[in-house]
Amino acid sequence: MLKALIDFSLKNKFIVLLTTIGLVLGGVVAVRTIPLDAIPDLSDTQVIIYTEWPGQAPQIVQDQVTYPLTTKMLSVPRNKAVRGYSFYGFSFVYVIFEDGTDPYWARSRVLEYLSSLTGQLPKNVTPSLGPDATGVGWAFMYSLNSTNRSLAELRSIQDWHLKYQLTSVEGVSEVASVGGFVKQYQVTVDPTKLRAYNLSIGDVSMAIKKSNGEVGGRSMEMAEKEFILRVRGYIQNLKDLEKVAVGVGPKRSAKSAGAGGERSTWARYAPRNCGMGWGRGDSRRDRSRAIWSECPPSDRKCERPPRASNEGTASRCKHYRCLRPNRVN
Repeated sequence: MLKALIDFSLKNKFIVLLTTIGLVLGGVVAVRTIPLDAIPDLSDTQVIIYTEWPGQAPQIVQDQVTYPLTTKMLSVPRNKAVRGYSFYGFSFVYVIFEDGTDPYWARSRVLEYLSSLTGQLPKNVTPSLGPDATGVGWAFMYSLNSTNRSLAELRSIQDWHLKYQLTSVEGVSEVASVGGFVKQYQVTVDPTKLRAYNLSIGDVSMAIKKSNGEVGGRSMEMAEKEFILRVRGYIQNLKDLEKVAVGVGPKRSAKSAGAGGERSTWARYAPRNCGMGWGRGDSRRDRSRAIWSECPPSDRKCERPPRASNEGTASRCKHYRCLRPNRVN
């Protein structure tokens, strides 16, 4: 067999040359076009269900959130394991599928079974799917640092500007911020003054909800023109919060509320201020507080972030291609 192959090659040199050139060109094209992962993802296909329930103990989260989710996910087709983890204020449920399962098919099946859990979870608790990426998809990490900006300001820059720019990059499925403080409008309620005005915490909460939003009305025609009615009422600063009407004064009654009642606002009984949201954990760089992020590699060159001074913020970006590695035969 080997002798016949050698004789054929010697008698047909032109055909052998063309075949060699074709194989070389095919190899060059394959090297330039086949995508390869720097760190191949050999993990199983999995879907993460994240549920947030602020302020609740891990045991309560386990009984009322994690347990109903895990028992429901056991009936998802082609799953081989369901793992639930309960923490303070949130829950994670991992649904692991068999090898070869398409990740987007798995996510659609999990969403289908989640839709039937609407009445079995506590009020205002809504599960959501995690990003279509795994831990090995973290490809780039950066930090925000400044000598003249606070951690709250850096976190606002990260969440409202940089995060959306990075999310629009091809291949990025999530940008997860770590560190810093989320800006909040805080109202410190005085129980004594609330009782003096015959108000409760529920009245305060309802007044904020009703005063922070926009309402659309009907349209009206004037001078052959159509005008659309709209009420703009979003709270944008502390002055808007001060003008929120909570109720009437001590003379409040069904008859006198419109005439003899005294209108009460935030300025009468509750101090207002801009504060930072309460956070758990910390992120540091060179012994200084920071905010971090990771992003996938691309053709663009990234400048190295400046050395941390006193403050900073962080986040992580995950690459969707790392969910299922590309294989070369």
